[in-house]
Amino acid sequence: MILRGTMSSQKPLPTVVRLSLPGVMLLETKRWPDERGWFTESWQADDFTTIGINDRFIQDNLVMNEKTGILRGLHWQAAPYGQAKLIRCLTGEILDVVADVNPKSPTYGQWVAVSLKAEEGKTLYIPESYAHGYVTKSEKTLVLYKVNKGREPNAERGIRWDDPTLGIDWGIKDPILSEKDQRASYLK
Repeated sequence: MILRGTMSSQKPLPTVVRLSLPGVMLLETKRWPDERGWFTESWQADDFTTIGINDRFIQDNLVMNEKTGILRGLHWQAAPYGQAKLIRCLTGEILDVVADVNPKSPTYGQWVAVSLKAEEGKTLYIPESYAHGYVTKSEKTLVLYKVNKGREPNAERGIRWDDPTLGIDWGIKDPILSEKDQRASYLK
């Protein structure tokens, strides 16, 4: 048997891009390719602590979206049940949106959007207290997200995807929405 190693003992930390909302980060982990494909450590607690993510993630959620144009969000859980999230697109592509819904925050009403494509392997980190949503840009889109707290039905909150105060450009006019998202309220 021939064993070939390409990982060095000095593995690099994830590359971090800090986005315009405090604490929101786009992360890219190193990939080690070979003739079979590639390997990456998509979550490594010590590495993520080193770059400032100290959450203890307790649950993984996996969502299959069958069609292009499915919009999920904007959702969050009220304090003290707010969830930090790590979002990764495993197949396909999504436009992921994070919005500041805390009226006491200096960035209240601001949002940031990033494209997450499976082939790029990037992860979006969202701290607690932000609203989150995404729209699928391809069919058969599989999304994985880690959360640091479980679901608390009485703390669930939502804002309409087309809220005029936020003015988010989702790149879509007529998304596929759940009944819950169709009934969501406006920010103001």
